[in-house]
Amino acid sequence: MPGPIPERSDRRRRVNKPEIEIETAPAAEVVVVPVAESHWHPLAKRWYLALAESGQSRFYEASDWMQAVVWSEFLSRALNQGAKPSSQLIMAWSAGATELLVTEGARRRMRIELAKGGQVDDDAEAAVTAMDAYRKRLG
Repeated sequence: MPGPIPERSDRRRRVNKPEIEIETAPAAEVVVVPVAESHWHPLAKRWYLALAESGQSRFYEASDWMQAVVWSEFLSRALNQGAKPSSQLIMAWSAGATELLVTEGARRRMRIELAKGGQVDDDAEAAVTAMDAYRKRLG
């Protein structure tokens, strides 16, 4: 969703009906999280493990996890070179991290909110539908 980061749903005054109907498809029943590679740079490994602990990872499919593995590998190689990472690499990695909904801004643009302290909205299915729509936009 382009434009500024939307307000959290609990701060919006009204909710408009979406302009585009959302088509849904079933998600994989079981998604196995790949193990972090032992040769990765410590920062790349910590980033990857943080993804597994983060709330948005419940939306990840196998392809999302493989994207995270590839980005972790790229990040690790860049950090292990010891040279200053190029601005292009940083921008590309940042875009990849955004696709994985790593930041709150990226999640809000896709209408996904993580509830603090285990409080979940009754409209959790809408978040899954939003993630399906997000994946369609990327594909």
